Parts: sequence; structure tokens; C-alpha cells
Amino acid sequence: MSTAMGSAVTALAVLLVAYLIGSIPWAYLIVRRVTGEDITTHGTGNVGAMNVRRTTGSWGWFVVAMLADAAKGFVPVLLAKALVGGFGPAWLAAPWGATLSSGLLAGPLAPLAWYPPLAVAGAVFGHNYSLWLGIRCGRLTRTGKGLATGGGALLAYDWRYCLAVVVIGVATIAITRYMMAGQVAAAFTLPVTALLLRSPDWPFALAMGLVVYAAHHKRFVGLLRGKEPKLYIEDRMGPRG
Repeated sequence: MSTAMGSAVTALAVLLVAYLIGSIPWAYLIVRRVTGEDITTHGTGNVGAMNVRRTTGSWGWFVVAMLADAAKGFVPVLLAKALVGGFGPAWLAAPWGATLSSGLLAGPLAPLAWYPPLAVAGAVFGHNYSLWLGIRCGRLTRTGKGLATGGGALLAYDWRYCLAVVVIGVATIAITRYMMAGQVAAAFTLPVTALLLRSPDWPFALAMGLVVYAAHHKRFVGLLRGKEPKLYIEDRMGPRG
């Protein structure tokens, strides 16, 4: 097998493994265990941490679900970075945008640069379109919005991106009192941060920002039309989707 073919097969494997890990519906499993109910019938219908709060009424289970969802983004990206450069702490902690700018992965090593971005994308798509819930329901539909999973993936991928997204997202929610506004602001912060840092992976950051925004588009339009409640944290309080 040629080097190029081997890199392509490995890249596909990274994407698939990240997707399968991202597909684990922790929020669904937590709610089933705690209340015996189906989380998709409550709140927005999404399999995410905030909907765990809406369904169980517990901030404690919200935190558990958020950390679990973040982990399924963090782990595959960290493993993808280790696949490229090993398990050295300095390597794993290095921002991927800075690694790409350094030229360490130029020439024959260039295909390896795709592994961590593919892991980010796979984990987020896995959360948003869970294979395991698709098998349960008999069809693949959108199951989430990818925020916690994307946040965990970004923390492993490039902590600078994660920090910017979290700060802007939380600040927007604190100022506007609309969670949806903070989520959309976070999505657009990602490519803006990559551009400000002059990272060569800004097209990837833009693509991921658009993916997250697309998952929020319907309700964001509802927010602009005055149909989104402030601090939507209770079941039956606002729209689905």
C-alpha cells in the first residue's frame, strides 16, 4: 500500500472512530437511567446537556451530561494528535493552528495535518446525527447541536479557539439573557479567532462554525422574531428544534 493510500485509509479511520464516539447519546442514556423517560420528547427534543436539565430539573445531571458530551469530543481529537506526533504532553497541549503555522507537517507529512480536524468534525457530526439513536429509531435524524462536544474537541484541538468560544458565548448569554444568542455568537467566534490568529486552518474553523450555526438556524430566526424565551431552561418553556 502506498504512503498516500495509507494516509487516506488512516484519515478515514480517524473520521469514523470519532463519529462513533461522538454518536454515544450520553444525555439520552442519563435521562433513561434517572427518570426512565425519553429525552427526545422533552424540551427542544435534542440529546444535549441543557435538555437533560429541562427533562430532569437537575443542574447536577446537566453538568454530568455536559462533561460526558465534552469528553466524546476531547478524547478522539487527543488520540488523533497522538497518532501524528505521539503522547508527549507538550505535543498534545500545543494548539493545532500553531503547529500548522510552524511548518512541522509540511511536505510528505502534510496529510497528517488532517487527522485532528477530521476527529473534530467526526465527533461533532456524531453528536448531531447519532448513529446509535438512528439505529434505535430506524432513521438518521438530527439529534443535537454539537456545542459541548465541539467545545471538548476544540479544547484538545486548539485551546485558544476553545477559550475564545467559551468567553464570547458565556458573555453574550450574560448580556442578552438568551442562550440561543450565546450559542450562535460562539459559532461565529471560531472562524473569527482563527483569522485573527492567522492560523492556516481558518477554512476548517469557518466550516465548523457554519455547521454549528446551521443546527441553530431555525431557532435563531425565531429569536429574531421574538419567539425564543430568555434563559430557556425549563421543559415546555420554548420551541423544539
